[in-house]
Amino acid sequence: MSAGSEHLIVGRLGAAHGVRGELRVHSFTDPPENLLAHEQLWLRPAGRSGSWRPVRILAARQQGQVLLSRLEGVTDREQARALTGSELAVEAAALPQLEPGEYYWHQLLGLAVTTVAGQRLGRVDYLIETGSNDVLVVRGDADSIDRRERLLPWLPDQVVREVDLEGGRILVDWDPEF
Repeated sequence: MSAGSEHLIVGRLGAAHGVRGELRVHSFTDPPENLLAHEQLWLRPAGRSGSWRPVRILAARQQGQVLLSRLEGVTDREQARALTGSELAVEAAALPQLEPGEYYWHQLLGLAVTTVAGQRLGRVDYLIETGSNDVLVVRGDADSIDRRERLLPWLPDQVVREVDLEGGRILVDWDPEF
């Protein structure tokens, strides 16, 4: 990965499949095959102990919830097995530009969440995808009104009033007692 670039983990390599070096790839993209749209991926060995190195997916097919994939330079089961648990990433700069008011989930993680009444609820810990709308999981911290975990629906203009990425905050219309 180039020096100073931000990398975003988009998948993890699972177990070897077959004898020709295929691997199960658990994609973190939605839909899962979006991972294949990136010509340049980066691989880091399991345990985060090694450095990132470029890797290409030569072929892939969907099988249930995983992509069975052949990686460049991996030609047998033992090579594939050695990569089990490795992470796949893309450079943040390689992601498509979004329309105003749209955000990648990784951009929202860690943002401070404050109500329109000025009460700090905590920080975005993670997000949950549901059938109707996504949900912000906000965990109270040392600067918040309490240490509660709150689930706030991602409803722009209703609950989520403003997202300020540069300022590191999200303004919400939410009753802290709920």
